[in-house]
Amino acid sequence: MQSAPITKYQPFPQVELPDRQWPSRTINRAPAWCSVDLRDGNQALAQPMSVEEKLEFFDLLVSIGFKEIEVGFPSASQIEFDFCRRLIDENRIPDDVAIQVLVQCREDLIIRTCEAVRGAKNVIIHFYNSTSPRQREYVFGNATRDAIRDIAVNGAKWAWQHSRALVAAGTHVRAEYSPESFTSTELDFALEVCEAVSDIWQPTPENKIILNLPATVEYATPNVHADQIEWMCRRLTRRAATIVSLHTHNDRGTGVAATELALLAGADRVEGTLFGNGERTGNLDIVTVALNMYTHGVDPRLDFGNINAIRDLYERVTKLEVHPRHPYAGELVFTAFSGSHQDAIKKSWPHQRPDRPWDTLYIPIDPADLGRSYRAIIRINSQSGKGGVAYVLEHEFGYQLPKLMHKEIGKIVNDIADARGTELASADLLEIFKAEYIDRSSPVAIDSFKTKEKDGVVKCDASVRVDGVPQKLAAAGNGPIDAFVRALGATGLPKFEVLGYSEHSLGKGAEARAASYIQIKTERGNHYFGVGIDTSIEFASIKAVVSALNRALDKK
Repeated sequence: MQSAPITKYQPFPQVELPDRQWPSRTINRAPAWCSVDLRDGNQALAQPMSVEEKLEFFDLLVSIGFKEIEVGFPSASQIEFDFCRRLIDENRIPDDVAIQVLVQCREDLIIRTCEAVRGAKNVIIHFYNSTSPRQREYVFGNATRDAIRDIAVNGAKWAWQHSRALVAAGTHVRAEYSPESFTSTELDFALEVCEAVSDIWQPTPENKIILNLPATVEYATPNVHADQIEWMCRRLTRRAATIVSLHTHNDRGTGVAATELALLAGADRVEGTLFGNGERTGNLDIVTVALNMYTHGVDPRLDFGNINAIRDLYERVTKLEVHPRHPYAGELVFTAFSGSHQDAIKKSWPHQRPDRPWDTLYIPIDPADLGRSYRAIIRINSQSGKGGVAYVLEHEFGYQLPKLMHKEIGKIVNDIADARGTELASADLLEIFKAEYIDRSSPVAIDSFKTKEKDGVVKCDASVRVDGVPQKLAAAGNGPIDAFVRALGATGLPKFEVLGYSEHSLGKGAEARAASYIQIKTERGNHYFGVGIDTSIEFASIKAVVSALNRALDKK
């Protein structure tokens, strides 16, 4: 980092708005919400969702209560186009839900986009172009303001012209325009471009235009963002015929605050994603903003009453994990580790009554409203969550379980605690864990394992017992685990594939051992974890494979 004085970076310029009104306002109603999980969120995934996963996610968004859902960029790829058509052709879109499609200000792409949404009942055509000085300089080769404005105007004309056939066929079409990088654009020029686009569409209070003002990259503090939005809201010629929309990112970690202050500044609509998935540090987290409103007595018009199920589906289809400390939805946010906190919660909980506002110490929202419950994590019983079990195993015994394993071990422990009808001590938990994962030696037991590597190929020789019968195995693969799995394929045991692997050291010094975790998928599509412990990292991983296989065979 540069030593003081810091000259590499400069403060973001302030907005001249001495009579700003937003600081004295409160949020008293929910905005219109638009989920961009299926487009902006999906493009930020290392492994984009499959069509089936996107359909499942779309259904989830509808069930939560979203009335506007950006479903993709259908002119960008055939997959995006086909997904849009499938939603329409299979009649998957409720009559009160509008699908939003993104497109650049190019006529050929707008024509293709209109083809993609043909037959839909409610459509938002979202066209955009970059407007900031650096975009004009670096990307468009020192393009003039007039040239950039003309791109937006032409896009508006083409969107109007080519959407008329949709309107004639009965589709309700709305326009949305984004001056991309709005917060980095001169405010007078952003206003000029938005007014020019609005001039083309001639919106009315009955059929409003959406002007989306993105913080494509978050450069300023939230108060500056609010000033920018209020400045625009107060100067738009057709304000009564305009829906001012927000699309904040989280580069400074203040996307939620920027959105809340911009709503105070007059914005009507919010675009974002569940749990804030998006490029770089992410988009706005709609879950947090909506539930922040709820805790102030404002109906968010979105239902997160089963937040655990929402989180589980989200994690499964996006391959992302919701942080355990994530507001409202994190595994540990309704968990107290501190004894003094546990005591205060316990003493304040009985004072809650239906006729009084919620006021439990340390817990700003009733977990039951989200389908959750408070727990003191160091106490493990039939009501303990998966996070509690994983916490004890890690902090008392050193086992750092993969996140996806938490649910599996949590259910096993909870079932045993429920059957016993009592609280489990830490020693009980360790005993259950070892019996389920580490001490298994039937029907497959591993006696020895050796490898040789040549030219990037690993050959293994192993001695195993299957139902007590000794067998010698040999095979080659791209690593020890792959070679061993191939070797097992010759035994007649059921086929499986390895989905995930992780390992860490257990203990320190000369007595340190390796702990390995393997997740497998059987031919029937069932998933099982296995755990292996050994002084050799390689042999620990092989033991983990055997552990997972034995658990799968035990569940047949």
